[in-house]
Amino acid sequence: MRRLAAMVYDALVAVAVGMVAALFLLVIFTICHANGLIGQQYEHFSDFMQTSTIYTTILQIWVGAWVLGFFMWFWAKGGQTIGMRAWRMRIFSTVEAPMTFGRLCLRLVSALGGLGTLLVLIDFKHKQSLQDRLAKTEILVLTKDANDHKQWR
Repeated sequence: MRRLAAMVYDALVAVAVGMVAALFLLVIFTICHANGLIGQQYEHFSDFMQTSTIYTTILQIWVGAWVLGFFMWFWAKGGQTIGMRAWRMRIFSTVEAPMTFGRLCLRLVSALGGLGTLLVLIDFKHKQSLQDRLAKTEILVLTKDANDHKQWR
């Protein structure tokens, strides 16, 4: 239940990050449209965005990169996202190898949007998700004192 609560919390934050990223790029596109740099054949910017596959794809990639970057940044800088910190969970490596960008990418991709976590329900012995198994990580519940970021080394 703790993992699910952290996932819901992180999903809300990720949606907010995506909305801010989309707003930023849409403002740039709107300024470009108003100055006649893009979509001159459309009077309204919304008509242009609804019919432009290229700019819609650029927007989706931009937002996706920011959302993925949100998870990568927090995992790389402290082993916890905001939701994991609220529920006192942290990612630790199960091997002596450092937490590299490649391992974090593997963990993010293999999470399958949260479906990889369902493996926890049938792995009674280790309680590891698919992403933890593939990236050689584990999620541990911290004490209140250990959750204080000043204690991290």
